[in-house]
Amino acid sequence: MLTVTTVNVNGLRAAAKKGFLPWLAQTDADVICLQEVRAEPGQLPEEVRAPDGWHTLHAPAAAKGRAGVSLYTRREPERMQVGFGSQEFDGSGRYAEIDLPGVTVASLYLPSGEVGTERQDEKERFMAEFLPHLVRLKERAAASGREVLVCGDWNIAHREADLKNWKANQKKAGFLPEERAWLTRVFDEAAYVDVVRAQHPDTQGPYSWWSYRGRAFDNDAGWRIDYHVATPSLAARCIKAYVERAATHDQRWSDHAPVTAVFDL
Repeated sequence: MLTVTTVNVNGLRAAAKKGFLPWLAQTDADVICLQEVRAEPGQLPEEVRAPDGWHTLHAPAAAKGRAGVSLYTRREPERMQVGFGSQEFDGSGRYAEIDLPGVTVASLYLPSGEVGTERQDEKERFMAEFLPHLVRLKERAAASGREVLVCGDWNIAHREADLKNWKANQKKAGFLPEERAWLTRVFDEAAYVDVVRAQHPDTQGPYSWWSYRGRAFDNDAGWRIDYHVATPSLAARCIKAYVERAATHDQRWSDHAPVTAVFDL
């Protein structure tokens, strides 16, 4: 079995003080993909930067206090890579990947965007560069008999079932028609599979992010923007996928919840 969890920690130092470490101590995950770490490795406590029993890869952003992705794996990687060959984005703390036996696992933090601002332009430039990378990654993996799993905060709700209040968000970043169409291209043209949706085809959600404002969490008024995106044959071997939603609002250590998938390899 291979168990992989992805979670946007909304600042790893803050998450470590709120409950990330107890969660890490009890998780069954073999690989953990983190996003929005927002810290240099040297700023992280030792038990967070290099916890016992884990091999870690940290990819901080050049811009201090922004973005940042990490991977934790119980098995030593055969290969590690930061970035995907982008002159603009390889130093932005948005992508890292590792090779394990038979599978490449990546942690992705796609820009969130904001309509009418440079942040949305940045998001669009990232998407334009990242889709060809996904195609190349899949082709290289197939040539060597490997599978691919890209986990992370994709910052796009693909379908109406992926956010509670979809009607009110049709003109907001994360649910724009062009963003959703791009994600459709990931699944159709690049032929990847949305693992969680494949396991829960006819349900609302399951949501993975809830605003801290109001009672979004208590009312389950969330978004499903944290994905496991896999090559088809790996997705077919998923036996379960689920969101580790906290029991109560005060037990959350991020505004995102961990999303876990278990594969029978």
